Amino acid sequence: MTDTAPVEAAPNGSTVISIDALGAERGVSAVVGGLVLSARKNPDIAFIVHGPEAELAPLIARNPILQGRTEVRDVTAAISMDEKPSRALRNGKGSSMWNALETVENGEATVAVSCGNTGALMAISMVRLRKAPGINRPAIAVFWPSRNPAGYNVVLDVGADIRADAQDLLKYAIMGASYARNGLDLPRPRVGLLNLGTEEHKGRDELREAATLIEAAAPTGDFTYVGFVEGSDLSGTSVDIIVTDGFAGNIAVKTAEGTAAQIRELLAEAFRHSIFSRIGALFAYTSLRRLSKRIDPRRVNGGVFLGLNGTVVKSHGSADATGISAAIKLAFTLAHNGFSEKLAARVASSPAPVNDSTNKKEQEAS
Repeated sequence: MTDTAPVEAAPNGSTVISIDALGAERGVSAVVGGLVLSARKNPDIAFIVHGPEAELAPLIARNPILQGRTEVRDVTAAISMDEKPSRALRNGKGSSMWNALETVENGEATVAVSCGNTGALMAISMVRLRKAPGINRPAIAVFWPSRNPAGYNVVLDVGADIRADAQDLLKYAIMGASYARNGLDLPRPRVGLLNLGTEEHKGRDELREAATLIEAAAPTGDFTYVGFVEGSDLSGTSVDIIVTDGFAGNIAVKTAEGTAAQIRELLAEAFRHSIFSRIGALFAYTSLRRLSKRIDPRRVNGGVFLGLNGTVVKSHGSADATGISAAIKLAFTLAHNGFSEKLAARVASSPAPVNDSTNKKEQEAS
């Protein structure tokens, strides 16, 4: 059986991460595999795992690295991937997702990780953890592979809010800059606003208004506003943070993931084409392996919910052990850096005014 003692018994200084074990499409075995990979790499991490003990206990017992640092909390209720957020709010209490977030709310864990339904996770997170002061709607931020020295850019929002107005986009810029400072170690990140062209007159009225607000907030927000950027800049070197609404951001992320998968498949097919291409692949093995890792979406798995009184990391539902381990690594990094507190302080110090549209969105969200 797994160690069911509280994870406070884990090594001193451990960062406790709460895991929703029932959201993964590959089952609890993939989740435990991710825990094992993370535990091997990081001695300063411990877990509270929410899921069926009958399934989790034997898997954890086979991995001594998890003993003494993993507490299983038995729960069999799960929120399905097709569950509507409103229904999940009404009926989700006692589910693995709900309990994982509740553990963060009551201070037993610093951050929660879930592979489950994104809409339900956001809705329950907003109820259990509440929005940080000054935030109308949280955003989901992801690391995007780029040619910048850090290797990644930050893109937000990628699916939390498709109705972002100018004030929301300003908050995204402030939160994204804070995320880049903590996640990519960039003292003064560059922020760009995604548009259909870089000219100042292009785009919707909300975008042009947001551009004015972001530019004005840049000096006190410790970031540099570079202006409008296009889709080709997402993986480029001209910007560190790309701000957009959840509709465009989600499409961009899914398109990039599909393109990366296609490139991997086409390369494999090309090098299997003939005996000569197979010989060439042997000579290029090291470079091909490096490229494969570079475009592997599993290694940057994990979208962070920004704007809550607590840290939540959303993993892909189809993530394998490698992907789940990447999400846990991101969760640990943010928890270890005290990111949630730093972000709240940064947003609270923002001079952005609250307008009538903000009040209307608050009423809609309540």
